[in-house]
Amino acid sequence: MSAYEIIALRYARHDRPASENFLYPASAGEDPHDYPMPIDYFVWVIRDKERTIVVDTGFDHPAAQARGRKLLQHPVEGLRTIGVGPADVRDVVITHLHYDHAGNLGAFPNARFHLQDSEIEYATGRCMCRPRLRYPFDVEDVVTMIGRVYAGRVNFIDGNAGIAPGISLHHVPGHTRGLQCVRVETARGPVVLASDAAHFYANMERQNPFPILVDVAAMMESWRKLAELAGDERRIVPGHDPLVMKRYPRLPVAGVAGVMLHEDPIA
Repeated sequence: MSAYEIIALRYARHDRPASENFLYPASAGEDPHDYPMPIDYFVWVIRDKERTIVVDTGFDHPAAQARGRKLLQHPVEGLRTIGVGPADVRDVVITHLHYDHAGNLGAFPNARFHLQDSEIEYATGRCMCRPRLRYPFDVEDVVTMIGRVYAGRVNFIDGNAGIAPGISLHHVPGHTRGLQCVRVETARGPVVLASDAAHFYANMERQNPFPILVDVAAMMESWRKLAELAGDERRIVPGHDPLVMKRYPRLPVAGVAGVMLHEDPIA
């Protein structure tokens, strides 16, 4: 089995204050003042000579406009720029069904989607009667995924499962009920794509969750699981932190903002 390469593609950004990125106010020893703390949006590619797997599918121009996000590059175009044709992709991991992770599903006509049982149950169950809980979802994305279920193109995961040699999915609830992370074997050891189990490095470092969540205790327990899966906290990659673009080597491809997560950090 060859070690995989992992590419993080940044496709959007949102400028916001730090107070919007933490559930609890600053504790003793932390800066009590609010300060700018923008959020980046990513999709990820895992590949070797035998396979290419896309992790999450981002959002599009209408969603960016509706939610006040700056779309830097349509995620599907970013994938094409690095040689990943959407019609050629056979496997797409959806870490969870929030709008910024599960848009553009129709761009992958030949893919099988990997999703947790508990995520589809959450996104279509009684919790969605609550406006605050359903706000991060786009109903059309959920409906599209249900269409893929009826087409026999969803591989449901119940907890933890391998989907290819050296690639496994793991249930890390808290942000949503069915959030999953991805563990990938690379030349530098196992890298864990945390997705929204940790938006920022600082969420884990300060033990202070991102405020969009359904279960605080479950999220904090998921941080422990991320550390166990990675074996080294430096191999955990948060889902939205701009520091990811600074800590890893840039992808040497013009026309796209990407970094190589299978390489050792440079900062």
